[in-house]
Amino acid sequence: MRYLLALALIGATGLAQAAVQTRQIDYQDADGKRLVGYYAYDDAVKGERPGVVVVHEWWGLNDYAKRRARDLAGLGYSALAIDMYGDGKNTEHPADAQAFMAAALKNPKTAATRFDAGVELLKIQPQTNPDKIAAIGYCFGGKVVLDAARRSEPLAGVASFHGALVTATPATSGSVKAPLLVEHGASDSMVTPEQVAAFRNEMEAAGADLKFVSIPGAKHGFTNPDADRLSHGEHGGPDIGYDKAADESSWADLQVFLKKVFD
Repeated sequence: MRYLLALALIGATGLAQAAVQTRQIDYQDADGKRLVGYYAYDDAVKGERPGVVVVHEWWGLNDYAKRRARDLAGLGYSALAIDMYGDGKNTEHPADAQAFMAAALKNPKTAATRFDAGVELLKIQPQTNPDKIAAIGYCFGGKVVLDAARRSEPLAGVASFHGALVTATPATSGSVKAPLLVEHGASDSMVTPEQVAAFRNEMEAAGADLKFVSIPGAKHGFTNPDADRLSHGEHGGPDIGYDKAADESSWADLQVFLKKVFD
């Protein structure tokens, strides 16, 4: 009897997991660059539902970014992890990550068009309500989504996790239309206190609807379970680290935030 119960539980778990459908979607930006998206949705949810764009860390479109798309699908959203580097490139070498990120940010217009291409791809998925789109980003991706808000992208909400806060295209008065959630590690050595202060002043001057959460003790990369390993990789790594409590609290904040902005 106990054996049969175990089999039933395994089967039930498999069915629940199978409800989240995923697929790779190739697409292009305005310049014809091949990009690779990772799309996820729960087929137990019927009809259109709000969509969330996920922008990867400086490592590129890796398994972590894809996992976050699946997590969002499990919450009932239509989720797309987009590609800001092209061809789905990703790495675990810090020097490569730095080079990929620098190339992607060299021209703010190119970065903007690649983000926009991802948004448009998510909008045309049958499961997506195209009038309800939010964006979240991690590390490099946090900067990408905050820059989208700065240029008045029509998004329901924007959330950044351990994201870069500096920009070459600062917000102006009234330019930030989307509500913002910024989850920042108070022990993030890659984002200085001066940058935090400048960002908060920028958003205050712009009149942005900002919730800024500073998490004591959390370092850069606090949401990614691979951060500890990557910080001590064979190539040497940046000052990053996973923080389970910070990961869970920031994800809980995001769920509340998304419900609010979509309602």
